[in-house]
Amino acid sequence: MSAPEPGRTAEPVGPAALPWLVVIDAQNIFAAPDSAWGSPMFPEALENIRRLAAAADGRVLLTRWLPTADRSTSWGDYFAAWPFADRPADDPLYDLVPGVRELSPHPTLDLPTFGKWGAEIERILGSAPVVLTGVSTDCCVVSTALAAADAGARVTIAADACAGSTPENHAAALAVMGLYPPQLTVSDTATALGILRL
Repeated sequence: MSAPEPGRTAEPVGPAALPWLVVIDAQNIFAAPDSAWGSPMFPEALENIRRLAAAADGRVLLTRWLPTADRSTSWGDYFAAWPFADRPADDPLYDLVPGVRELSPHPTLDLPTFGKWGAEIERILGSAPVVLTGVSTDCCVVSTALAAADAGARVTIAADACAGSTPENHAAALAVMGLYPPQLTVSDTATALGILRL
């Protein structure tokens, strides 16, 4: 391919990838008020996730954290510390909260790791910009975001569509993610709606 003429920019090879909404782990274990890991911020975050999903026009990926990690690793210590979560992967505790599955036409990405960024998600999203939401901000969301930054992804975190284990931990995780521009941009649902409606 020849260089562009002076004063002109190169034409893109193909259409720009449309942005996707990624919803991290909107599961009963992280949302139910009677769960040891239930976030008090989840109901408000879910309202914003629904708004974003409507704007994404089917470009929505849902993830789940499942308790299937190798117990001979430090995950064994983790489940010993949190025995209530040491259940079969098909336990209702790991189901998506009611009404969330309908937000996406795509299969759910199920992984036994806090962070969901890796080869699997890249195969689905390619180089598309991402609006990141979900729960909990201070565990699975921040773990996903930092790995995405290392991979060179362009990520906008819709802070008010994320739910932390506590408001204080939510704020702390947002502060950490705010240290990673330009890969990570901490923003809000109003701004993310504009991104998804491109």
